[in-house]
Amino acid sequence: MTDPAYRHRSEIGFAETDASGWMHFPNAFLHFERAEHAFLRSKGLLVFDRAAGGWPRVHASCDYRRPLVTGERIDVPLWITRLGTSSVTWKFRINNATGETCAEGDVTTVRVDGNGKPQPLTTDERQALGG
Repeated sequence: MTDPAYRHRSEIGFAETDASGWMHFPNAFLHFERAEHAFLRSKGLLVFDRAAGGWPRVHASCDYRRPLVTGERIDVPLWITRLGTSSVTWKFRINNATGETCAEGDVTTVRVDGNGKPQPLTTDERQALGG
């Protein structure tokens, strides 16, 4: 796979784990979303605004390979695998400190206006997203 569009580093927080001490499965999406939002902000793109809209999810999937525990440092690379008329399909991974893939998935978001209606990506948005 090519170099990621963005790389976000983080750590597994205690509140993100279940009684086993392992990261609870939906938190993979929390870490993806943090990386996605950091990427959008780094490009000067809207994350969310009540009047201007945002990027709701229309598809999400994740495969889990290895458990992560409280305090474990992680690396979350993101790739954009498809730019549609109003949608972006992302690929993400969550790697542990030794580089092992612990989770990987795909998320499709759609650019919507303040009323939740899909709107075409602007030329500036497309360029910022690498298209």
